[in-house]
Amino acid sequence: MKQVSLYTDGACRGNPGRGGWGVVLVYGSVEKVMSGGERSTTNNRMELTAAIAGLSALKEPCLVDLYSDSKYLVDAVTLGWLEGWRKRGWKRGKNEPVLNPDLWEQLYLLLSVHKVTFHWVKGHDGHTYNERCDALATAFADSFLEEA
Repeated sequence: MKQVSLYTDGACRGNPGRGGWGVVLVYGSVEKVMSGGERSTTNNRMELTAAIAGLSALKEPCLVDLYSDSKYLVDAVTLGWLEGWRKRGWKRGKNEPVLNPDLWEQLYLLLSVHKVTFHWVKGHDGHTYNERCDALATAFADSFLEEA
């Protein structure tokens, strides 16, 4: 399997508000940069969408090191919350619904294709790829102002 590094970030101007996501995929010396967003969304939706977009861009099953500054994303997978939520029909403790079940389901399916190791990085702390992803995400969120 190919070894890929995936850097992701989401941003939101207001929460909810104008949102964007950014991704940098690195395979050897090749980088693929992607971004997108939504006019009205939340930061957590953009964080999840970034991970989904990056994993969806892979053409074959890969070994992926995924780096994110989102504890929401990283903890949900690494602490087993995602698996528990899915088994309980997208319910959290006390039978409360999980937020963003549509995106969690997409991510769950992608995690069955790729072998992904999640890494949390501190945001806005000088991590080169995290800063690039943040710039992509915020630029896309800000682009919605230009359309008005």
